[in-house]
Amino acid sequence: MTSAVIPPSPSREEYARDYAAALAANGDETIFDRAEPIGLMIDWLAQARAHEPNDPNAMGLSTVDADGAPDSRMVLLKDVDARGLTFYSNRESAKGLQLQDRPRAALLFHWKSLRRQVRIRGAVEPVSTEEADAYFASRARESRIGAWASDQSRPLAGRSELEAAVARETARFEGTDVPRPGHWTGWRVVPDVVEFWRDRPFRLHDRLRFIRAGDDWTRARLQP
Repeated sequence: MTSAVIPPSPSREEYARDYAAALAANGDETIFDRAEPIGLMIDWLAQARAHEPNDPNAMGLSTVDADGAPDSRMVLLKDVDARGLTFYSNRESAKGLQLQDRPRAALLFHWKSLRRQVRIRGAVEPVSTEEADAYFASRARESRIGAWASDQSRPLAGRSELEAAVARETARFEGTDVPRPGHWTGWRVVPDVVEFWRDRPFRLHDRLRFIRAGDDWTRARLQP
């Protein structure tokens, strides 16, 4: 029996009603003219920024723990270029420790307003000290203080413990710049595989997969 909180599968009439919107968002066949995925990814991010109500750069990050079990959470993409996709966090967090031991990851973007998703897998490498310093300096002062105050992923007795740590670090840096903590850094996911997915009516979706082949990419359409 289907739970009452789970929406039922769309009816034929509902598919027909939504067809025009889906076609307008995802009917452009020039997606399949691309020779590499990064330019297309940047285009889709720009469209998501124009349409998503919040956090168009949010992505699911999946890593593997010491027992070989997958672990996922949402993080924010902070840069994308030909080298890969970059995010920042605490290297002593659960994800930081997992990436230290097993430097590979999977990313998932889902833009509900556009009915699209992108899946990415690849090796992970740390960003340079200069990149980490530059991004950290661009953050709000309160966020920089929070990076010093939070022992990310460690147990917390209560909210008051965190608030006391924030107050302590705020006082410590009063009147001075807030430098980047040594435990705070960034990682770049270097894609091996990138798959683009677009919603089409009746679950007959479009899928386009790129696989890295040296300095180039192979490309294939996949069955829905």
